[in-house]
Amino acid sequence: MTDLPNVLGLVLPGMLAMLGLIFASAFFSGSETALFYLSHNEVRGFRSGPQRQRMVAALLSNPDRLLTAVLFWNLVINLSYFATSVVITHRLTAENQTMAAGFFGLASLGLIILLGEVLPKSTAVVFRVQIAPIISWPLSLAVRLLDPVLPPLLHITRLARRTFWPHLKREYHLDEDDLERAVEISHPSDDKIRKERLLLHQILDLSEIVVGEAMRPRGTFLTVNRPADISLLKTEEIPGDVIAFRKSGTDDIDGATTLTDLSSFPQNRLDAVAEEIIHVPWCATLAYTLQLFRDRFCSVAAVVNEYGETIGIITNDDILDTVLRPEKGRAERLINREPVLEIAPGRHHVEGILTLRRLCRVLDIEYHPPADGQITVAGMVYEKLGHFPVPGDTCEWRGFRIRVIDVTPPAHIRVMIAREEATEE
Repeated sequence: MTDLPNVLGLVLPGMLAMLGLIFASAFFSGSETALFYLSHNEVRGFRSGPQRQRMVAALLSNPDRLLTAVLFWNLVINLSYFATSVVITHRLTAENQTMAAGFFGLASLGLIILLGEVLPKSTAVVFRVQIAPIISWPLSLAVRLLDPVLPPLLHITRLARRTFWPHLKREYHLDEDDLERAVEISHPSDDKIRKERLLLHQILDLSEIVVGEAMRPRGTFLTVNRPADISLLKTEEIPGDVIAFRKSGTDDIDGATTLTDLSSFPQNRLDAVAEEIIHVPWCATLAYTLQLFRDRFCSVAAVVNEYGETIGIITNDDILDTVLRPEKGRAERLINREPVLEIAPGRHHVEGILTLRRLCRVLDIEYHPPADGQITVAGMVYEKLGHFPVPGDTCEWRGFRIRVIDVTPPAHIRVMIAREEATEE
């Protein structure tokens, strides 16, 4: 027969330790679910929030480091829990309390599953936005405590892989050209498949289109110095939907706010809700930039030239528009009107900001990236003329005659493009 006072005396100290370990296991299990269940947009919002939210975004900026720390501490806690459970069960068995020992073993297993895994993970999924900032401080400390141990663990992992799997090779990846050919040889049978084929082409083109073709040049968005008062929304005319912020006395952009993403405005300083931005060169591809957006949990990048000067910005929405709405290019977004007008068969009025890639699509000719690096109609005209264009200047390009018909300071031009045979007629 079970002696209850004797049993409690044997298990009580260990049970208190196990309850603490259950709480620690629930903390790390819930933390893993809460942080990694956050959506990309939620993490982006955390980047410009209070300090605890910014700490969550900083932890998720290196997900491998965070996940390794969480799994390591969870494993240590669970092993300690079961070791304590085995010791208590052994003590009960030694005191001939076999029934209590069996019940205690089953109860300890059920408690760690229910209270250490199922319940915290389920709660973390529902209340992830509220829980993530609360656990940021202790979780950050746990990650930093493990940092000195990570390099030896990495060396041990590499040594084990080279010892037991010396011939392990990386899986081959398909190149963009291979994927393009696979899409080309597909035979669309209905309109839906043809649209999917066009979308696949647009996605693959992200590895060819450079940032300079899709960016918003300086002057097409508002740039203000820090600190920026909220009153500028009433006093300044804001082109587009992005406000860029720079430190006083410099031209380097270090933050930006997308007005369409704001659910509420701050009380005093507008730059208080600005998110940090990344910097990409103008020759980087859209695929590379989009991957940076996903990895850094941001939505705006400053575009710099070969001298390190900021020449424009590009947003996540600009890249998505390139894929999902190829018929509406950068020019339409910037000037809010159609950049190409067909005034007669074979004759078009074209805005200088239009990209050569889009112009080739309109003229139904194959696009070849220019060797001189020019990506817009205006840049091509400047290169052909060798001077700042004035109305009446003409040049030739790929069987077309181009005539400058309008120049608006500081550098906006409009040209008429016609085939040479149409010009002669």
